[in-house]
Amino acid sequence: MASKRLNVLVYSGNGSTIESVRHCVYTLRRLLSPHYAVIPVNGDAIIKEPWTATCAMLVFPGGADLGYCKTLNGEGNRRISQFVERGGTYFGFCAGGYYGSARCEFEVGNKSLEVIGYRELAFYPGTCRGCAFPGFVYHSEKGARAAELKVDKTALSEGSMPDVFHSYYNGGGIFVDAPKYKHKGVEVLASFTEKINVDPGEGSAAIVYCKIGEGAAILTSPHPEFAAVNLDRDADSQHFPEVVDVLSVDDKPRTDFLKGCLTKLGLKINQETNSVPSLSRLHLTSMQPAETSKIIAALQDIITVEEGEEYIKDENDTFHLEKPSAWSLSSLAESLPGEPNEKTDRCDLIEDKIIDYSTVVKRLLIHDKEHPTSKETPYFNHHAFFANLKHYQSKGKEAALDFGKNLMYGEVVTSTNTMLEKNTQVLRRLPAGFTATATVQVAGRGRGSNVWVSPAGSLMFSTVVRHAMSLTTHAPIVFLQYLTALAIVEGVKTYDRGYESLPIKLKWPNDIYALDPSKPHSEKAYVKIGGILVNSHYSSTEYLSVIGVGLNTTNPSPTTSLNALLPSHLQPFTLEKLLARILNSFSSLYARFVQEGFDKSFEEMYYRYWLHTDQIVTLETEG
Repeated sequence: MASKRLNVLVYSGNGSTIESVRHCVYTLRRLLSPHYAVIPVNGDAIIKEPWTATCAMLVFPGGADLGYCKTLNGEGNRRISQFVERGGTYFGFCAGGYYGSARCEFEVGNKSLEVIGYRELAFYPGTCRGCAFPGFVYHSEKGARAAELKVDKTALSEGSMPDVFHSYYNGGGIFVDAPKYKHKGVEVLASFTEKINVDPGEGSAAIVYCKIGEGAAILTSPHPEFAAVNLDRDADSQHFPEVVDVLSVDDKPRTDFLKGCLTKLGLKINQETNSVPSLSRLHLTSMQPAETSKIIAALQDIITVEEGEEYIKDENDTFHLEKPSAWSLSSLAESLPGEPNEKTDRCDLIEDKIIDYSTVVKRLLIHDKEHPTSKETPYFNHHAFFANLKHYQSKGKEAALDFGKNLMYGEVVTSTNTMLEKNTQVLRRLPAGFTATATVQVAGRGRGSNVWVSPAGSLMFSTVVRHAMSLTTHAPIVFLQYLTALAIVEGVKTYDRGYESLPIKLKWPNDIYALDPSKPHSEKAYVKIGGILVNSHYSSTEYLSVIGVGLNTTNPSPTTSLNALLPSHLQPFTLEKLLARILNSFSSLYARFVQEGFDKSFEEMYYRYWLHTDQIVTLETEG
């Protein structure tokens, strides 16, 4: 059973620069979300982790390719080559273009900068020779320019393709004699129009496409992934503001060209480019709103006051504590006549550019009088959630714990897991069962080199488990991920009458699969629709764990969703009711686990829902 390729991995290890990685991640997320998860990955992951089956494209950003060689020569490059030859894709920008060529010649004769040597990947069978233009200085904009490129529309025929456009350039090479390698699957996608500083051979190829086995690579000299809005006009070059101005004018044709490149590599792009979302307010409440004050009381010793405002400054995030006010400015704004403001719940609106979300202060609205109204949280109905949680609790045949009783919700958040697990001062003071959920995550986390794409319509939540050390002899903490998987499948199948036969399975150790409704039923093709991530902290008396879940519920991308599985006579899932059901299922399973351990009844349940039950499984090694 082949995995669907959902990850776009951006190399961020030795040799790369932070700025180049940020530009790559920013641009690719805007063009590829929600179809792919775009995430940084280091050299160890490329060498050691099983990333190839779920990776659609491997990206090497700008930097210095000698660092790439030092880390990846040998096993790393063998895995990259095999990945591409077997149907994967590679996108190399600037240094990534040098690295993907058979030979690198950089500033030959300049002893302080010279780099000459053969490269193992050799996607482009010739030499990448640079610098194409003079003046390059490492970690500087002194040699940067807005290079004009002429597009070959015969090689890029899809979409709205410009004839010429300007792209940020700083140190890239020329693909020497590129037209001569046409018989080896090389196509020139764009060429420089200006005079080249080195011998280019035939042509002046700036960006090339290389067919490699069942896969392909695109290598560039300039940086079409650099958006002008993310460039610093005050950099160390007098002419750089003019460069930024030229690039700003050509931002649309640059984006159209990059879309064409991604489409040529077989990726599914957004026709409408996504903007960078602003983080929203967080809403803290409890099943009984008055009990919210108990959570704040537990946090009191880490709350600081500045100019009359309350803050919690933790390791990863800073939270600004607020209380609803009948006469707050935001309430007044909402009550005034005129067009409704769709972003009144958002934190300070942010320009559409690269954002370090950890520096954004998170505004935490404390609801200790009543639940948030539908106007405050239009995409999550707190009344429906707590009503369903209470209903499921009343139907339970065995004792359950209070998972979901205390809830933090945000329309747009970084990551529910990060906000809980990476802010340890807050985490240590939260009660067991405290749950964070969101409509959209902009920095979702996953296991190893994977993350789960987190668009609207996906059920995303994280919950806190406090597991006493005294329990670990008969109830080891490692079983939390299995209990969570069981709770998800049980929660879906017991959502209501008629849902028992939905084709949902679990895959060891932490994935949820569903029968792909787009394939013939006879194929029995299953696709991943959810994932689980468990992070634990150890103290002298307990394990403090955060369980994160992402589950495609109403969203059709990137694979399929629970609603796509439903026959016409069943009502669609709602996120509020499903969250309540899964939390209640986990609460019951965990209470039993604490008493009995992972006994035979749990084992039988696991095998009943296991994806590979009664299947013949073939184990293969790479190579």
